[in-house]
Amino acid sequence: MCDEEQELTGGNASGRVVRLGETVRKPWIGNTSVVQSYLGALRARGVDAPKPLGRDGRGRQVVEYVSGTLALDQLPLRLEDLLRVGRMIRRIHDSSEFIPIPDPDGWQMLLPAESPNLMCHNDLAPWNLITGDRWVFIDWDGAGPSTRLWDLAYAAQSFGMLVEGQPVGSAAKRLRALVDGYGADLALREALPAAMAKRAAAMFELLRSSSESGFQPWAEMYVTGHGEHWRAASEYVARNQTAWERVLRFEVAGSPLRD
Repeated sequence: MCDEEQELTGGNASGRVVRLGETVRKPWIGNTSVVQSYLGALRARGVDAPKPLGRDGRGRQVVEYVSGTLALDQLPLRLEDLLRVGRMIRRIHDSSEFIPIPDPDGWQMLLPAESPNLMCHNDLAPWNLITGDRWVFIDWDGAGPSTRLWDLAYAAQSFGMLVEGQPVGSAAKRLRALVDGYGADLALREALPAAMAKRAAAMFELLRSSSESGFQPWAEMYVTGHGEHWRAASEYVARNQTAWERVLRFEVAGSPLRD
């Protein structure tokens, strides 16, 4: 077992993150106790999430270290892998239905959903998915009240690689694979294209407004490439709404998917 701290990359919004042995240590922030309880409740319902391990002697939060490869380093994922990701997200959402939202009126979410009714990860993206012997979503520090639609919209856009420069036809296939894996019903499929556009635009606006106010770490992220990425992504998602609507129609959901 490694007994020296190794600094880990990422953690844009959570401060310094290190690995110590088979654990991850990071700052204990305002919602950490709630997040650790949420992780424990998900694990009790069969979701493979990092094991919460409380607080160390330096006051840092401790969670299980999950070894493997980031999905971000394997993009674009194969269609069968996107089906698997969709199933994982559905299991998280279904399990969260049984977990009450602590202090439902006391949350200040960066990108709040309309009428939040479900505890969600809020950053289900390739940079937070470990693959290998286990497939596990990590970095739950942004967890809080949201909705299936708002959480899925972000995941679908990011895993589907609905970003500027991607062929629309290929992006649409990836989108549908994840949504099919989720098992989305008609109402969710119909609402998703507009929600993806709104969610991507909200991310860009958070970065843009933070650059004006100096709100960190988002202000720095805005000028180091994230702002331009999300500006272009929001325009791409909005510009191709017809393609997303067409591929998500229920009548085509049963047709074969091919890479």
